Amino acid sequence: MGSSPSLPAWEIRNLANTTGFTSEQIEILHRRFLHLTDGKDTMCKDCFDNIPDLECNPIKSRIVNAFFDKRNLGLQSIGTVDEITFENFLTTLSFFQHMGNSHSKEDLEYYKTEKLRFLFRMYDTNGDGKITLDELREIIDDLLSKTSSTEKTSSSIADAAMLEAETICVGQMEPDQVYDGITFNDFLKIMQDIKIETKMHVRFLNMDTTAICK
Repeated sequence: MGSSPSLPAWEIRNLANTTGFTSEQIEILHRRFLHLTDGKDTMCKDCFDNIPDLECNPIKSRIVNAFFDKRNLGLQSIGTVDEITFENFLTTLSFFQHMGNSHSKEDLEYYKTEKLRFLFRMYDTNGDGKITLDELREIIDDLLSKTSSTEKTSSSIADAAMLEAETICVGQMEPDQVYDGITFNDFLKIMQDIKIETKMHVRFLNMDTTAICK
């Protein structure tokens, strides 16, 4: 492929304001995007097959789906789109930014909440606003690579995790009460001590484009 077309300065400024990436990072990510799409203006899910680092990730399908999830793209509906633009790609990728000490306490708290909202959506696959026991079992199955020998283990882990969530978020329940899923507010309570704002990030900026091109 020839030289990659560059973005106009005004578009780079707008993307920098809305995503938090620097102009230099946006230009690098735009080149990555064009390599992944073979120069096309839109990206489909198959393009992510060209990223070696994702191949061994047990939740690869969830990460890829997140880029096409209408909720993460600011659309007021549930489901996924078939293709995304560079702006869509960058918007979703912004959830994975590493947040350092240069940010204020308020900014770090905001980014932490947004990252957790993004992660919550990856678990809440049907978009009903709750992570149910079945959805929790599915994510644990993914993390355990869905081998036949892990079915009982993942079910036990999910049951224990849901019971712990119930204890943290509700406390002592009445005999007739039923805890039917983890809401986002519950999720915030459960994850309050996790430094997700510095841990949840990907290495798109460091990728060697020659290694991911076919």
